[in-house]
Amino acid sequence: MYQLYYYPLNASMAPHFMLEALAVEYQLIKVDRKNNQQKSTEYLALNPAGRIPTLIDNGNVIFESPAICIHLAENHPDANLIPPLGDSNRPVFFQWIMYLTNTVQAELMVYFYPEKHTLELQHTTQIIQAQEARITEMLALLDKELTNRDYLVGQSVTACDFFLFMLCVWADEFKKPPLAFTHLSRYLKQLAKHPAIQTVCEKENLSLADYQSL
Repeated sequence: MYQLYYYPLNASMAPHFMLEALAVEYQLIKVDRKNNQQKSTEYLALNPAGRIPTLIDNGNVIFESPAICIHLAENHPDANLIPPLGDSNRPVFFQWIMYLTNTVQAELMVYFYPEKHTLELQHTTQIIQAQEARITEMLALLDKELTNRDYLVGQSVTACDFFLFMLCVWADEFKKPPLAFTHLSRYLKQLAKHPAIQTVCEKENLSLADYQSL
């Protein structure tokens, strides 16, 4: 049985989607971020980075959300959540999973935690504004990429789609949120019908009402 150390609506959301989509047995272990449990001695013994999520797979410890998603997809190739070796979509998959984590997620972290990126705390408002503008440009790029496409990679859902859905949830309070983009909105509303996304959002107490509107 897999064990996923998680916190609702955190970076553990994408691996949570993956576990549900794979229909495998797993246990959720909540890490209390409000009390900084991710920095506890016990948790640091598993994940020295002190971040969420962490996956335990048959005694093996894996952290970093995209690494967990890739590991789960590779562990269950029949689910087709990652293109197989030799498939022309495989490098495209890695292109997008890297873009989502190294670019979009990284910029979102600056947006949410501006105080960690300046020694002048009076500048945090400007950092937030600048980051929102930068990330909105990235959403525009993704919107264009999704023109006439239902999935980010290939013809079926992959780990990239689950990862992007998570990031778009985080950006839903932007002046121009993901649902304000034509193609990205269509894509997200279609993904919101996926049973794994519906189940996880219910477990993590996220309403999908905005994704179900016409």
